[in-house]
Amino acid sequence: MTAARGGWAAARAAAAAIAVFGPARASASATTSGSTPPSPNAIGITQRLNAPLPLDVMFRDEAGNPVSLGESFRRRPVILTFAYFRCPMLCGYVQEGLLKALRALTLDAGRDFEVVVVSLDPADTSAAAAAKKAEHMRRTGRAARVPTTVKGGGGWHFLTGNDDAIQRLTSAAGFSYVRDAPSGQIAHAAGIAVVTPDGRVSRYLLGVEFSARDLRLALVEAAAGKVGGLVDRVVLACYRYDPATGRYTIAALGILRVAGAATVLGLAVLVVALNRRAARGR
Repeated sequence: MTAARGGWAAARAAAAAIAVFGPARASASATTSGSTPPSPNAIGITQRLNAPLPLDVMFRDEAGNPVSLGESFRRRPVILTFAYFRCPMLCGYVQEGLLKALRALTLDAGRDFEVVVVSLDPADTSAAAAAKKAEHMRRTGRAARVPTTVKGGGGWHFLTGNDDAIQRLTSAAGFSYVRDAPSGQIAHAAGIAVVTPDGRVSRYLLGVEFSARDLRLALVEAAAGKVGGLVDRVVLACYRYDPATGRYTIAALGILRVAGAATVLGLAVLVVALNRRAARGR
């Protein structure tokens, strides 16, 4: 049993390393007996960009009400993350990284986007989901700005479901994990997905830390420019998404295009100003 526990600790560490340095390409979930540590190759994130999610799949929200996945979207882009509420390590790191990025955003959950946290554990309860939701909203510092009494709970949705629902969604999203039946622990990779309002996977941000800039750009992209402002769209033109790292990097061609457009605009303004001056001098 000691060896098995050690194997599971190694597997959880491997899951974090896989998420940061290169996700595995498996996509199916699995269950182990506990005597054999899970293979890291069975854990990972397969990036399925533009893949549709099953919006009709049914879960229960933190109040215990049956809801479809699509009901949580509310015609906004969605930050989708998978966890389980008794997770002793990796889930906490991912959620803390997300909370840190959200605190730095000027965009608000419930107004500009939704956050959907889906439990990987069919044994998790709605009561546990409600407790996690209250904790997360308090820690973002947004609870006072978007009251939980508003329909939708301030843009945060903590969902639980049966194994079929969980596997259907994780398979579509490309998140693979391994459950250890005796201990109830789940080995999984670290990362979040940003989804379009109509339920297509737009971007993945990998690892346990997410920059506020990358998260904002991902939301702007997923919303097709309906979130954020002109400055966001200009900045987005200067960056490109790198699927290998799950991050945005500076795009030299984009910078040249923006600089060229700014130059043309500046010359146009100068020509108009000179023509007006010449007209007044006549």
